[in-house]
Amino acid sequence: MNLVSAELLKLRTTSLWWIFALLLVPLYGVALAFNWLAARAIGALGPEAENISFSSFSVERIVGNLYTSGQFGGVLLVLLLSAILVTNEFFHLTATATFLTTPRRELVILAKMVVSVLIAVLVWLLTTALNLVLAPVALTSTVGDTHLGEPYVWQAIGLNLLVHVLWALVGVGCGVLIRSQIGATITLTVLYVVGTQILTAVFALLANLVDDSILRMRIIIPTLASDLLVSGPQSADDLPRWVGAAVLLAYAALAGALGTLITRQRDIA
Repeated sequence: MNLVSAELLKLRTTSLWWIFALLLVPLYGVALAFNWLAARAIGALGPEAENISFSSFSVERIVGNLYTSGQFGGVLLVLLLSAILVTNEFFHLTATATFLTTPRRELVILAKMVVSVLIAVLVWLLTTALNLVLAPVALTSTVGDTHLGEPYVWQAIGLNLLVHVLWALVGVGCGVLIRSQIGATITLTVLYVVGTQILTAVFALLANLVDDSILRMRIIIPTLASDLLVSGPQSADDLPRWVGAAVLLAYAALAGALGTLITRQRDIA
């Protein structure tokens, strides 16, 4: 518990947390605006919209996206801040003192994971609170129903929390693997934002050249695994939600295990 308190103190005494909080506002606003426009498109279809069971414009997907608005940007900030919890030690040259004070380095990493999870829960709570206020307004003005009574809405909200937590654990592991604060920030941002588009295009090209079944393997891209977990399949050929959860769990477990192992063996003096 003392280690967790120490990590929270390190976080509070830096300017990073409020910088990331300020960044979350425009990212959330863009996501909400995009999902609101998508809801308007569904509303324009009228009763025919209910017949769309699979696609990016299905009612369930659009409504779920509205109630989880801000996931893409929120998860990115959680990922970066979780990584920075580790890289800060090397950037400010406090890693030696930290590990001398706590020789069992895995406990330090565990404490950082706990704090990263708390950050993830806080970001999820903030965006979810805003969504529960603004999404019903958007839906009432577009499709005429808040859909709050639908089980899939609360399922999406709950799974969105799981996504935030898993990405936080991935961030800590990546912070150990990439000790440079600038390097970790740039690498993770590029991989998260640009890497998704590049890898999606690669899978589409391979599916076109080799076999259509290869396209299903794109689920190994973490951001697409998140999307599948929260929003569900986009087509009848897509894999079920639990596969997205399994992929994210695998990345989190791998990053955490490698990060802890490397921290225990690496010379930090």
